[in-house]
Amino acid sequence: MDLGTDTRSDRTLLSDLSKGVKVRQASLVQEWVDIVAWANRNIVTTPELAATIVDGVIDTGVPIAGEGAPLVSEFNLMELIAVLGRSPDGGRAYVGRVIECAWRLPGIYASVLEGRLEPWRAERIADLTRPLNAEAAAFVDRQLAAVGGVGWAQLERLVTEAVIRFDPERAEAQRQAAADRRRVDFDDVDPNGQVESHSVLDAADAHDFDQALSRRAKLRGQLGDTDSFDVRRAKSVGEMARQDLGLDLLFADEETGEVMATSPGRKVELSVHITDTALNEDNPFANPVGRWDQGRTPISTAQIKEWLRARDTTVIVRPVIDLKHCVPVDSYEIPDRIRRRVELRDHQCRFPGCPHRASRCDLDHAQPYGQGGVTCPCNLVPLCRRHHRAKTFSKWRYVIVLPGHYLWTSPHGRHLLVGPDGTRALDPPRSPDPDE
Repeated sequence: MDLGTDTRSDRTLLSDLSKGVKVRQASLVQEWVDIVAWANRNIVTTPELAATIVDGVIDTGVPIAGEGAPLVSEFNLMELIAVLGRSPDGGRAYVGRVIECAWRLPGIYASVLEGRLEPWRAERIADLTRPLNAEAAAFVDRQLAAVGGVGWAQLERLVTEAVIRFDPERAEAQRQAAADRRRVDFDDVDPNGQVESHSVLDAADAHDFDQALSRRAKLRGQLGDTDSFDVRRAKSVGEMARQDLGLDLLFADEETGEVMATSPGRKVELSVHITDTALNEDNPFANPVGRWDQGRTPISTAQIKEWLRARDTTVIVRPVIDLKHCVPVDSYEIPDRIRRRVELRDHQCRFPGCPHRASRCDLDHAQPYGQGGVTCPCNLVPLCRRHHRAKTFSKWRYVIVLPGHYLWTSPHGRHLLVGPDGTRALDPPRSPDPDE
């Protein structure tokens, strides 16, 4: 393709692009009109035939538009989505947004048809109003018609006001559900030994935490720390944590009941694989790279030394675990020592393509315990909660080929091999069994 033959001036190019935007906009508006006409022709009256948004592994569908909008045929919608050239999930959501606007947000829909509101902005509004009851959705529609265009933050506040005003029980349920989602997460460690953290906190707790970090960072600067203010805030997190750990001097082992004393400060538990010469700087053949299982990342021996040399650090050295060792226990409950072996062997959920850490997964008995399956590493497989449910409640199945290697069969007969090197598809889908 010759990229240098267009002789149009910049002025002409910009004019042509502007015309193209208007043509594309008009075409999309016409698409909305046609989708509404299609929806009018394909209304169904029974929920069993209606198109729904599917949530999770179990089919707990909700209609693709909000309360008061028509239900449309599930199977006819599949054909419409194919004509639109969209993915099944994306197309279902897109058509639902158009229906949401046409039936529950008439002011928004009119603005789209008249060219006063871009369709993508209307879709964003529809995503926010779909869970609302009819009164709340109508309130949002009226308010937007009265004030014209608003920013996204103002729009979200408007939706929140609508929920509190017209559906207070739902507002309280949402508040409680949001409170139940409070958490603090840590990502994988990067090659430089750093980790990103994300949290959802109560607003008052977050304010106090923010103030405490800033106060500590300022104090560190006054005491001579020359790092930037942001770095001093980050260092203060570890300082606060180690001070808290220093209060916990005694703990009881859950399995043995033995009470052990620990040193205050940092507790480091690293499953690090290094050679016997790795930490010897004078050895020219030393391998400077270790591997941290918990962080699932290569780390430099310099980083290992820095961690272990930190003040008030308790270092625990455990013997190497033989991952091939398999001694079952006579119970359904899984001891920590067996869980640890499985986690070190598999590292993550063993469903095809799933990246969830094994330490955050359920351990599934490949052969159910109630059917003679034993509780030992060779019969335990880490599966995250979502894929554990898929194996239990759907037609997804797997067999253990070798320790750490699993052959999965999908509901439509596709075979996928999951192992230490990832997931590999073995064959195309088989024809469905007419007897199933």
